[in-house]
Amino acid sequence: MARPGRVVVAGAVTGLLLVAFGKSLQTTTGTTAQAAVVPKTIDIPSIDVEAPLMKLGLKDGELELPPYEKPKVAGWYTGSAVPGEKGASVIVGHVDTKTAPAVFYRLRQLRKGEIVKVERSDGKVVRFKVDAIEQVHKDRFPTRKVYLEDGLKLVTCGGVFDYAKGEYLDNIIVYASRA
Repeated sequence: MARPGRVVVAGAVTGLLLVAFGKSLQTTTGTTAQAAVVPKTIDIPSIDVEAPLMKLGLKDGELELPPYEKPKVAGWYTGSAVPGEKGASVIVGHVDTKTAPAVFYRLRQLRKGEIVKVERSDGKVVRFKVDAIEQVHKDRFPTRKVYLEDGLKLVTCGGVFDYAKGEYLDNIIVYASRA
């Protein structure tokens, strides 16, 4: 478990990166936070994940996180594309809580070629195939790759837990494309 506000550092950099490239969230992702269609659930059969999705935005320059009181809920970043639409779509979830595993506890066990399904509010179920999984130090988070490149990205914490800081040192990132 990590301290709130530092779990996914990339949210703070997202706005700066988009400004640097001279793009707004709407033109970058082809969607807006008020999109009529939103993702409702995520299903990853190979690691036994079936979870509702909540909307997440930016707060104080950082990506919001699902509440710790709801460890089995993941969140879709509303500044990213709706899964199945053109652009980068980002879903985040906790790896654990102080006492138990959370929704993305087994995310690091995903393998290339496995399927991730996202059900949307329009009734469509979009299937993605895992292309790659990486573990990166939070100080080297690949912001451009996660927030600007097409495809679904699943993000959680991982690696070594730093008890002095109260957080994991790394992020686990799954990259997936339409199946």
